[in-house]
Amino acid sequence: MLSVLVVDDDARVARNHRDFVETVPGFTVVGVAHTGTETLRSVVEHQPDLVLLDLYLPDTSGINVLRRLRSPDELGQGTPVDVLVITALRDIDNVRAALHGGAMYYLLKPFDLSALREQLDRFAAVHDKLAGVEQATQGDVDRVFGVRRASTRTSLPKGLTAATAQLVAETLRAAESDLSAVELAERAGIARVTARRYLEHLCADGQAELRMRYGSTGRPEHRYQWVR
Repeated sequence: MLSVLVVDDDARVARNHRDFVETVPGFTVVGVAHTGTETLRSVVEHQPDLVLLDLYLPDTSGINVLRRLRSPDELGQGTPVDVLVITALRDIDNVRAALHGGAMYYLLKPFDLSALREQLDRFAAVHDKLAGVEQATQGDVDRVFGVRRASTRTSLPKGLTAATAQLVAETLRAAESDLSAVELAERAGIARVTARRYLEHLCADGQAELRMRYGSTGRPEHRYQWVR
């Protein structure tokens, strides 16, 4: 059984997430926390395999909790636990901080429970691939990181990376309306040309759609929208 710690400042939401996780075969909830302090204490106490981490907590931010989990302890190691961020915070700074902090995914509220089920299934697949393996082949590594980090359903074209693909996808997904490549590049902190390449791939993969907006000059502007 894979053990899960559920973290949310809202007791009702935490209970709902706990109840849902308990319905997924192979998973069990070992604790529920509502603050950053409780989260860190519960991780030490229960040693869960996975933390479902809300970013809005009453005593600190979830990003700070993530950083504490990843910071070296007296043995020179971070806490060996995976983190799935579940939050309503849509600003790109938090998305990037979670990505750089090693979160396996960033799930935006509100969401369909099937989206959470998909991430739990992916996590279980990663765990199964690593179980009992002492030395990995490149194929093993590619499969594991493909499950953990890829944000697209098909393989990435040459020159594109899974980490940047996830950043672009989450930036577009968090937007309230369609974005141009320039607007997305500014929000994600990447080059315009890079943004356009990843946006074109998302469109080809069916996760985004291209819309043409015609201005006063008659030249169409390329706008991209996440497929909800």
